[in-house]
Amino acid sequence: MPAISDSPHFAFAQSLPKTETHLHLEGALPLELLRRVRPEFAQPPVSWPHNFKFRDFAHFEKDLLDMAFSWYTTPARYHEAAKVIFARLVAQNVKYLETSFASGALEFLGLDGKEVLSAIIAAVPDELEVRVFLGIHHNGAGPKMRPVLEDALGWRDLAGIDLHGFEDAPLEPWTAPYWAAARRAGKYTKAHAGEFMGADFVKRVLDELNPHRIEHGVRAVEDPAVVRELIQRDIALDMCPISNHKLMPGISLANHPIRRLFDAGVKVTISTDDPISFGNRINDEYVALADRSGFERRELVQIARNGFDVALLPEAQKRAWLAELDQVVV
Repeated sequence: MPAISDSPHFAFAQSLPKTETHLHLEGALPLELLRRVRPEFAQPPVSWPHNFKFRDFAHFEKDLLDMAFSWYTTPARYHEAAKVIFARLVAQNVKYLETSFASGALEFLGLDGKEVLSAIIAAVPDELEVRVFLGIHHNGAGPKMRPVLEDALGWRDLAGIDLHGFEDAPLEPWTAPYWAAARRAGKYTKAHAGEFMGADFVKRVLDELNPHRIEHGVRAVEDPAVVRELIQRDIALDMCPISNHKLMPGISLANHPIRRLFDAGVKVTISTDDPISFGNRINDEYVALADRSGFERRELVQIARNGFDVALLPEAQKRAWLAELDQVVV
C-alpha cells in the first residue's frame, strides 16, 4: 500500500478508538518473525504492493500457509507473535480485538489447542481487550479433530468459533449441530460467507448455522432480500476491504460493496484479515475507505462505533469508548 502517513486522513484514523473483529492470528504473523526462520523474506512478500491481485483463493492460501506454518510450530511461538501483534494494535489506538487461530494448525502440526489458547491469552496486554476464536474449516471435523472440537466447547477462555476455508466446499452434516452446540455452551458463533460464493451462500449460512455474525459478507449485496435479512436480524458484517481488493475477482477499493451495504443500513465493521499477505494495518483500512471508497469522516466514526457495538464486552465498558467517539470532531 502507499504510505498512509501521506494521506490527510491518517492522523484522523489514528485518533479514533478502534476495534479489529476479523483478524486471523496466523495471517497476522509479524514480518520480522518470519524473517528469523525464512531469511529470503528480507524483502516484504510480493503481495504487499497496492496493485497486487491473487489469482484465486488457492493461490492466497498456499502463500499464506507457507509463511504462517514456517513460524507457528509451538505454543511458545504463538505467544511471541501475539505479543508483537497486540502491541502494534495498541499503538494504533485499537481497544478491542477478536482474533482466531486455526484448528488446521492443531491437526497438521500436532499442537495442543488448549496450550495454544493459553499462550495467546497470556500475551494480552492491559491496554487491549482480546477475545479468541477457533477457526474451523468446512472439512475440519475429521476423526482426528472431532474430539478436539467437542472438547473446545468447554475451553473457558475460548470466546467462540468461526467457519473458515473454501466457501465452495460443502457444508458438511456435522456443521450446523456443532454451531448449535457452541451456542448452548455460551460460545459466540461466526462464519465466513459471501467472499467468493454469492448471496445465496450467505443466506444458506444464515439459515443453517444461525451465526451471530458474518465474516466478509461482501456478495450479500447481490440480493436485496439477503441485505434486508441482515438488517432485520441485526447481523453485522466484519469486512476487510483491502483483503477483498487483493483477493476477490472484480472487486477494488473503488467499487467495494461496503459502500452500498453501509448506505443500505447493514452494520459493517472493518478489519485487516491477514496482514502478512496483504501488507495492511487497521489504520490503512480507514484511510483506504476515505481516499478510495468515498467515505466521509463522520461515516468512519460510525464504522468505529459499529465495532464497539458488536464487541463482546459489558455495555458499561463499551460506553466509555462510544462516548469518546461522540466527541470526535469531523
